[in-house]
Amino acid sequence: MASRKETGESLFRIPPYYYIHVLDQNKNVTRLEIGPNTFIRQDNERVVVGPEKMITVPPRHYCVIENPALRDKDYKIVLDTSGQVKLLHADQEIRLAQDPFPLYPGEVLKQAVTPLKVVAPNSALRLRAILDFEDESGEKRTAGDEWLFEGPGTYIPRKEVVVEETVRATVIKPNQAIRLRARKECIDREGDNRVTGEEWLVKKTGAYLPGAYEEVVDVCNAYVLTEKKALHMRSLRTFKDDFGVTRKNGEEWLITMDMTETHIPNVYEEVVGVTNITSLSNRQYCVILDPVDDKGKPQLGRKKLVKGERSFFLMPGERLERGIQNVYILGEDEGLILRANESFTDGDVSRKPGDRWMFRGPKEYVPPVEVEVVMKRQAIPLDENEGVYVRDVKTGRVRAVTGETYMISQDEELWSKELPPAVENLLAAAKDPLADRGDRGRTPSEASKPRDKTRVISFRVPHNAAVQIYDYKEKKARVVFGPELVMLGPDEQFTQLSISGGKPKKPNMIKSLCLLLGPDFMTDIIVVETSDHARLSLQLSYNWHFEVQDKDDIAESAKLFSVPDFVGDACKAIASRVRGAVAQVAFDDFHKNSARVIRSSVFGFDEKDKVRDSFIFKQNNLIITSIDIQSVEPVDQRTRDSLQKSVQLAIEITTNSQEATARHEAERLEQEAKGRLERQKISDEAEAEKARRNLLELQAHSAAVESTGQAKAEAQSRAEASRIEGEAAVEQAKLKAQAMKIEAESELDRLTSAREAELKFLKEQNEMEISKSRETCDIETGKFKKMVDAIGASTLQAIATAGPDLQVRMLQALGMKSTVITDGTTPINLFNTAQGLIGGIGGGAMVPNKRSRRNDDDEDED
Repeated sequence: MASRKETGESLFRIPPYYYIHVLDQNKNVTRLEIGPNTFIRQDNERVVVGPEKMITVPPRHYCVIENPALRDKDYKIVLDTSGQVKLLHADQEIRLAQDPFPLYPGEVLKQAVTPLKVVAPNSALRLRAILDFEDESGEKRTAGDEWLFEGPGTYIPRKEVVVEETVRATVIKPNQAIRLRARKECIDREGDNRVTGEEWLVKKTGAYLPGAYEEVVDVCNAYVLTEKKALHMRSLRTFKDDFGVTRKNGEEWLITMDMTETHIPNVYEEVVGVTNITSLSNRQYCVILDPVDDKGKPQLGRKKLVKGERSFFLMPGERLERGIQNVYILGEDEGLILRANESFTDGDVSRKPGDRWMFRGPKEYVPPVEVEVVMKRQAIPLDENEGVYVRDVKTGRVRAVTGETYMISQDEELWSKELPPAVENLLAAAKDPLADRGDRGRTPSEASKPRDKTRVISFRVPHNAAVQIYDYKEKKARVVFGPELVMLGPDEQFTQLSISGGKPKKPNMIKSLCLLLGPDFMTDIIVVETSDHARLSLQLSYNWHFEVQDKDDIAESAKLFSVPDFVGDACKAIASRVRGAVAQVAFDDFHKNSARVIRSSVFGFDEKDKVRDSFIFKQNNLIITSIDIQSVEPVDQRTRDSLQKSVQLAIEITTNSQEATARHEAERLEQEAKGRLERQKISDEAEAEKARRNLLELQAHSAAVESTGQAKAEAQSRAEASRIEGEAAVEQAKLKAQAMKIEAESELDRLTSAREAELKFLKEQNEMEISKSRETCDIETGKFKKMVDAIGASTLQAIATAGPDLQVRMLQALGMKSTVITDGTTPINLFNTAQGLIGGIGGGAMVPNKRSRRNDDDEDED
């Protein structure tokens, strides 16, 4: 079309339902030409638009025309004075289904043909007026007003109205509600006035379509209440709840199942949380702090005791002091230390704040709110060798209780006895002083069980040992000899022994609580120097023991512990004596007489110039009984090297001589072995030849046996095969006979069973026939009897005599009399006599009539 306009074509063929706009260039007026038409363009005319197809609006469609043409009352186009179509500028027109129409010059299709909006059920269109108008119902709408077009229906658009949105109904299920908010002042569907921002709930089940000025804030689900759960609510403002109770701002309360099974929170209340039920058994109780009274007001600062068996909900503001507590069940050896926090009367006793007393079992006890349970105590069973330290809290006196079952009273407490760390370690190690002497220097393991400091400290003194205990209160010491069990009092402590140990002896190597009395030995290494300045290292071992004459003598016993380190003191004293004695002799003399020199230096000589048997330390009654010289080694390196060289030279000479002797012996043994080997070879060769000869003989014999054995084996195999075939044939015949026997027996059993079944069937069938016949006879007999009974005896008699009586009357009427003569054997039917006489007219005789009557009777019977 554009090409036709550009070429200036003058002829335009306008098809049906098409149009063109023609501009008159002289008047500057554009007119409309509608087809079907053949338009011839003039020179002063120009086709501005077209040919264009007319706009077709099908049913249930619409379009929007901007700047529509002005029409009069008759719906005709209005033209101005120049012939131009008048337009409603800046206006719009909505056209619905109609015949195809063209666009007049100046009209614009603002919105193409569009289907009308179909509003489904449970939905609506929120409309807003952009111009003031009056709708079909006569209601005036002001620009800015909003309303709903609710479905189901088809919305016809208007130019004064715009569609804001499609509103869909919210489905409210059971136990649900929707929360609505007013966007401006309005009247809800219940007819209540709502102000801007106000919120409310709609709980009615079904579909709810919000109004034009309503918006759905949220869908609220109901809280399902059970016997074990309740809702803790808080008011957001003063209002009246669903139960008709006025709630103040900030007030809290509970909603339980007794009030309602389900609850949807109001817009002016919020759910603080779900409160679980508190259940107490008959052996439980609890204390509620700040309880709520019957009016729902909290009693701040108060307490309430609740005993089981009971179930309840904690009201808002209430809390349990120590949770759910068990009732104190006390046995005979148990008790409770109680303390009063407030003044109250306990039975007949008046208690003041701070009072302490003991509640003894066997009982069960629930403390009131005025009483605090300080602790639960149990009687401590103590053996004769067990005890505890107990201190009186009022006087401070500490005592040891042993050998009884003791219950600590309310004014007493267990006292912890502290010991020095070294003593603690020795007690924790729990080692035997005699058997575990090799582990004395080791510290106790960290995994060892800590000592109960409230228990009386006991220590087992082994046999032939002693322990010193000092009482700091009495300032006295006592020595206990083993075997014995020592139990420390509150003010007593062990005397710790710190003894030298090692080789050579070093101080403070051995820690112990008990002193072994021996006999025992100790080993020491000392360095001495001879008169010719040869330095030697001696390792000496001393046997020792303590001698106690009277163990009951306190002074005699105390001597044992007078020297703190008896080992170090004794070793130093003996070493000094040995050094002095060795310094006076030369190395050769000492090497030859070392034992005598050392023993004489330590023990000394008696009046007879003999070496004594012992050496006594009078300070602690320690006795050295013997000395063992374990080793003597030079300390000087040169002396040690010279001795080593001489020893090595002697060893080398001895070794060479032994090697020569061994070599000679080995050569002799080798020659003898070679001779024996040659003889053995000769002997083996002879034996081999003998074996070869035997082998050849055996091979020849084997070949002969093989040829003979093969023929014999074949004959035996054939005989065996024949025997087996015969036995198989016999066995087969036996099996066939058994099979035939089994078949015959089975066939006989089958026939027997069939005959028995057939006989049984016939027997049962005959019995059924007999039973049927018997029942039929009974039925016929009964039927005949009932017929006879129904007819009656007189009626039967009348029927039986009716025929003869009739014949008699007939004969009497005829006046005939006759006599019948018979031979006595032929029966005479008197009933038919008259009939025979009457029937004689047909030429019949008496006898034939009788036969005819008999035949009739037979036919009746048949």
